[in-house]
Amino acid sequence: MQIILLSGGSGTRLWPLSNYARSKQFLKLLPAPDGSRESMVQRVVRQIREAGIDSPITVATSQTQIDSVSSQLGGSVEMVVEPVRRKTFAAISLAAEYLSKEKSVSSDEPVIILPCDAYTESGYFNTLLKMEKAVLSNIAPLVLMGILPVYASAKYGYILPGTANSDGSWRVKGFIEKPSMELAENLIEEGAYWNSGVFACRLGFLLEMADNYIKADNFAAILEHYTDFPEISFDREVLEKCNNMAMVKYDEHWHDLGTWLTLTSKLDRQTFGNVTTDGTDLSTHIINELDIPLMCIGTKNLLIAASPDGILVTEKDRSEDIKKYATSLGSRPMYEERRWGTYKVINFEEFDDGHCALTKQLTLNPEGSISYQSHDCRDELWTFVDGEGELVVDDKRRIVRRGETVFIARGQKHALKAHTKLTFIEVQSGAPLIETDIHRYPLEW
Repeated sequence: MQIILLSGGSGTRLWPLSNYARSKQFLKLLPAPDGSRESMVQRVVRQIREAGIDSPITVATSQTQIDSVSSQLGGSVEMVVEPVRRKTFAAISLAAEYLSKEKSVSSDEPVIILPCDAYTESGYFNTLLKMEKAVLSNIAPLVLMGILPVYASAKYGYILPGTANSDGSWRVKGFIEKPSMELAENLIEEGAYWNSGVFACRLGFLLEMADNYIKADNFAAILEHYTDFPEISFDREVLEKCNNMAMVKYDEHWHDLGTWLTLTSKLDRQTFGNVTTDGTDLSTHIINELDIPLMCIGTKNLLIAASPDGILVTEKDRSEDIKKYATSLGSRPMYEERRWGTYKVINFEEFDDGHCALTKQLTLNPEGSISYQSHDCRDELWTFVDGEGELVVDDKRRIVRRGETVFIARGQKHALKAHTKLTFIEVQSGAPLIETDIHRYPLEW
């Protein structure tokens, strides 16, 4: 069996902690068994392995999330990256083509596709094995996981179960994607289940769907023509058109942590970071990623979140409205998790003549390294504030430590590797100051 884990999302529903680079599934807020904090995607991968499922996992993700996936999951997963965002049908098709053409997976092998941000328990992962069994038994070419609904919602797709199969699965007699509230209420009365976004099939089924849009002999050609896939969800493109599906029911705890209201309901503490309260309100959650203190007195049922991207104060019941406002802000991410560590933007200035200055604080994990690179439009001044590492500038190497300052002119090739945890301040000067102003070169440490 192969597992395709979908890691997409624009990162706006949990603004200001999430952005298009650090989407909600990467926020390390959930309590982990060892007492530390873990993200949604780390939790799902951990639970897959704890269920005894040792199948290879391939994460389908976007260009902006490569470093977050690599940093949090490391070499425990494969990764397939969309050239551009095209919704779930294209992402799943790309992952299927990758398994077939790059990993030589047989078209008969079962594949499970699931989102990386479901909050659920062990029974959910045992249900994956039941779905695999249904696929291998040829009950239907496509097997869904149905979630017992707890309320009417227009956010989910609905699966209408038909007759029971001998293996405990159910025939699907209808699928309706995101109905009106009135129709959702009627569907629940008819015994409909929520669509969990978890699908099982043989790899060949996905390849046949992909072949309707792109036929190619190699994976590179699929990437080159990726925009030939329609920008549509897998539910709309496949589930609504398929007349031969089965469903395996999952009736235990399942939550979509898509808003601050639902996420905070699963947190084991009310405050994170440098926060002071009067201790009287048990309904407000406060998360502070800034270095400055945040004080809250007399609050009730609020969500207060502060990060380098901004500050949010909202009633929890209004947290679903965040997306429509956050999408209009349009600013660059001010904090990112990379495979080598993290960075946050401290200050940005644009002067009357168009010249710009950007100040960052970067922290490299031990043995983490920044690629050998140069820039066309900016100079950089690095001041090392803690730790030790190796610096390369135009092929010359030397050790750098706390208290040293290095000037890197535009056009100079430079790289950095941390021996210990290494923190430095970077001041960029020039115009335009954009992340895409970068040329990379090979380098062996």
